[in-house]
Amino acid sequence: MTREIVLDTETTGLDPKSGHRVIELACVEIVNLLPTGRTLHRYINPERDIDPEAERIHGLSREFLRDKPVFAADGVVDAFLDFIGEAPLVAHNAGFDRNFINSELVRADRAPLTADRWTDTLALAQARFPGMPNSLDALCKRFKISLVEREKHGALIDTQLLAEVYLELRGGREARLDLATVTTPVDAAIERVVHAPRPRPLTPRLSDAEAARHQAFIIKELRVGNLWGLPVDD
Repeated sequence: MTREIVLDTETTGLDPKSGHRVIELACVEIVNLLPTGRTLHRYINPERDIDPEAERIHGLSREFLRDKPVFAADGVVDAFLDFIGEAPLVAHNAGFDRNFINSELVRADRAPLTADRWTDTLALAQARFPGMPNSLDALCKRFKISLVEREKHGALIDTQLLAEVYLELRGGREARLDLATVTTPVDAAIERVVHAPRPRPLTPRLSDAEAARHQAFIIKELRVGNLWGLPVDD
């Protein structure tokens, strides 16, 4: 069983080194590339203002987040670490999310997550579709994944969409199929029909005289004395 965690964040801005913070965090559990239905979703009070451009994208305001817990609260950081466990992490443009999450973990006196745990779906997409648009929106459209529920960028909906994209990038819907070869003996695949003897044989339609004339024709014209083509002695 392969357990992975697909995750996404929304933030107050673009750079944690400039003091920007995580304001929304979502995780989706997948096992063997299929979502299990287990998710983690938290809104987080960043204790600072949100850049107008960032708010335009995700729609989360400082007022909305004012009564939400901070990242260091037990219900956020510990819940997050318990949920991900030791599983590999999957994110789109993973370096962005990794830098923000690690910044928050350090603030909360927790160990940062090592880079080797992360799979970047943006890098996977760029390798598969070089030179093409590889945003989450573009990949959803390419793989015919519905965006009808996505009005704005939101961590939970984006994570659910990314889980579907990740499945496609790792092999597509074929991964859902059980393609195990079933070996069937040839004899078992052939339907044998056994006919019982006819209970009432048919009445011969050839008279004795007709049979004699036919035999005479074969001997005279074909020079054979039976149906197997054996020659007749003169």
